[in-house]
Amino acid sequence: MPFLVSAPSESRVNDVIDNPRSPRVRAVAKLEKKSARSETGLFLLEGPQSVSEALNFRPELLVELYATPTALERHTELARAAEAAGIEVEFVSEQVIETMADTVTPQGVIAVCRQFPTSVKDLLSGGPKLIAILEEVRDPGNAGTIIRAADAAGADGVILTGRSVDLYNPKVVRATTGSLFHLPVAIGVELEAVLERVKGADLRVIAADIKGGDLLAARKEGVLDHPTAWLFGNEARGLTDEHYSLADWVISVPIYGHAESMNLATAASVCLYESAFAQRSS
Repeated sequence: MPFLVSAPSESRVNDVIDNPRSPRVRAVAKLEKKSARSETGLFLLEGPQSVSEALNFRPELLVELYATPTALERHTELARAAEAAGIEVEFVSEQVIETMADTVTPQGVIAVCRQFPTSVKDLLSGGPKLIAILEEVRDPGNAGTIIRAADAAGADGVILTGRSVDLYNPKVVRATTGSLFHLPVAIGVELEAVLERVKGADLRVIAADIKGGDLLAARKEGVLDHPTAWLFGNEARGLTDEHYSLADWVISVPIYGHAESMNLATAASVCLYESAFAQRSS
């Protein structure tokens, strides 16, 4: 029976899952661990914004949807989207949502979703103009924010090599703020093989590194007008000399003030937007 969108009925509220030690609750909580995600092919999605994006863009991926009655009353648009997708919301107590969640202060809405990685072949098949490649990016916040920035800049996809953080790590998923459901993301591939395919798809590989040439000069020279695959390396070590040799260009984001360095996700956002500006104005 469909639930009421305006407010949970008394009978539904009385049917709240309230045992944080139940097998069902523990199974959801285990998705914080990579081993459980690999075994089940599922991942954890937290927060009303991310869940709403999944419902609006990829509702077929949702396996289970949980919310506290209070949270669902606050987010009636989410309830409408779930009802339109034919997905039933399971009511849970605050204690249960805290057990399920990866965050310290959950927002009362959690979903379990199927993993949905894209192959590099499919990502490149549509003639992309702008993509981001992450090599050994280990920080979940950086990886998720770069995916979000790529989405905002209108990029055609993101590739995470096998040395990077797990795409379905809850912290990565949260940092994408729903952008994970907007553009294709390929995972688990070797960098050398990816770059060979990328160049075969007529994309120019530009490595972002502090040792590279000036970004502004590259823009003036028209380097960014061409379809581009930006390559971003590890937060601490950057890219290796071998990686430089595989790139067509190595470019750095200039620092005009006194900052010692720039956060990887911030620098990546600048690079992706510079390409987006150049491609749209050329």
